[in-house]
Amino acid sequence: MVGSTARLQSGTADCQGEVLTPRPQPKLPVTILTGFLGSGKTTLLNYILRENHGKRIAIIENEFGEINIDSDLVVSSEEEIYEMSNGCICCVASVRGDLLEVIRRLMSRRDRLDYILVETSGLADPMPVAQAFFVDDSVLEEVALDAIVTLIDSKHIEQHLDDVRYDGINSQAVDQIVSADRIIVNKVDLVDDGTVERIEGRIREFNQRSEIDRSSYARVNLDAILGIQAFEVSQRAATEPSFLETHYVHSHDPEVETCSVRISGELNRDLVEAAARDIAADYGADLLRWKGVLAVAGNDRRVALQGVHRIFEMHDLDRWEGPHRDSRAVFIGKNLDQQELAGRLRRCVARDKEPSA
Repeated sequence: MVGSTARLQSGTADCQGEVLTPRPQPKLPVTILTGFLGSGKTTLLNYILRENHGKRIAIIENEFGEINIDSDLVVSSEEEIYEMSNGCICCVASVRGDLLEVIRRLMSRRDRLDYILVETSGLADPMPVAQAFFVDDSVLEEVALDAIVTLIDSKHIEQHLDDVRYDGINSQAVDQIVSADRIIVNKVDLVDDGTVERIEGRIREFNQRSEIDRSSYARVNLDAILGIQAFEVSQRAATEPSFLETHYVHSHDPEVETCSVRISGELNRDLVEAAARDIAADYGADLLRWKGVLAVAGNDRRVALQGVHRIFEMHDLDRWEGPHRDSRAVFIGKNLDQQELAGRLRRCVARDKEPSA
């Protein structure tokens, strides 16, 4: 089949001598994966990478903060992963330029790819990201924006919707719902059916066109989110006249900040769990998202710390590679004391080094 395609691209003749016109190569589909902090985007990425769907996928990640944690939380795979952590992709023009440059590099290896997934930060408005695919002709000729998929955290979304303010500051949670072509109400195992139905009703207040699915642990029907051809630029331009304009403006809530911590050496797991419980109790209301990759004494695997408000968990990842072991964590929220948070984790450094398991 590949050989046949190659011949058609160079032009061949049929048995009557007529030259066959080369078939244009289909555009590479792109899905923008978005959702507020802690909604389960990385969990969904891992689910996609583990499933036997037959697609060769390139992943482009953008993270809000100085330290990139998400790439370390993605399972090991043969897929190509590109990190962009030098600013938010939705409001920093240079980062959108970086996105287009990555796309161009991927197009030079088009025969090795079937799909591109762009994971935005939890504070991103996906519309400027979508817009980027339509302002560069060379990219527009090669790729097709398939859909914007938005994940919803059932446990906390209503708190964020209730926090909408009308003072010129955009609500990221609302932006992500409004922009969605497909909405996944995730973590339904943490709430009752009545709450899920109420959430879906509130979603419909902002977006009446998108299909809504439910999931736990971001386990979804992949046929419902990949290759669905749900993004229609004509519809967007009709409902949002500014969509194809290049001066799309987006603002983050200035009260939301990120605190990054890096700690050399290994940590004592019991001390980390105790510190995490205290952090959840003291900062939980304002702590939108917290995550880390930790080096724990006596454990030869990397340990993930994942938290949303007062809920957190720790679990093992893959084995450490190389002799250097350190711990990194990021806290995103309001009214955070970076030095105090860093101090709590630094006090968890293991004093007596234990042998690795």
